[in-house]
Amino acid sequence: MEYKINISNSKTGKSYQREVKDEKAERLNGARIGESFDGSIVGLSGYTLEITGGSDKSGFPMKKGVRGSSRVRILLKQGTGYRPESRVRKKKTVRGERIDGDIIQINTRVVKEGKKSIEELLGAGKPEESGEKTGEEQKK
Repeated sequence: MEYKINISNSKTGKSYQREVKDEKAERLNGARIGESFDGSIVGLSGYTLEITGGSDKSGFPMKKGVRGSSRVRILLKQGTGYRPESRVRKKKTVRGERIDGDIIQINTRVVKEGKKSIEELLGAGKPEESGEKTGEEQKK
């Protein structure tokens, strides 16, 4: 089992993506949209993350308020899964709010921050350390 976790930090406006496999991914099974979990699952010790949504292997979005984890066709007038051009209601297929093996991507947001920054813990955003050159160094 494998999940792609998107982590959004509203304070900095940045988002990060991590992959979680095997026993760490098993801990997220059965969690629902709106629940919080420990960030150490994705390598962010001291952080608390809240599940805000996700999508399954076919690209159908998870929708809060739809019980279970199966796909259902519901009548929508707005919100997750439907962007109307007018006030027309339409039947759309969405996935339930519970995480199971068919979910591929899980969207989260930072609720509680730890002592270290996300960049330090994940090793992201530091081009000098990874050997990449910044824009100014490439021009020279």
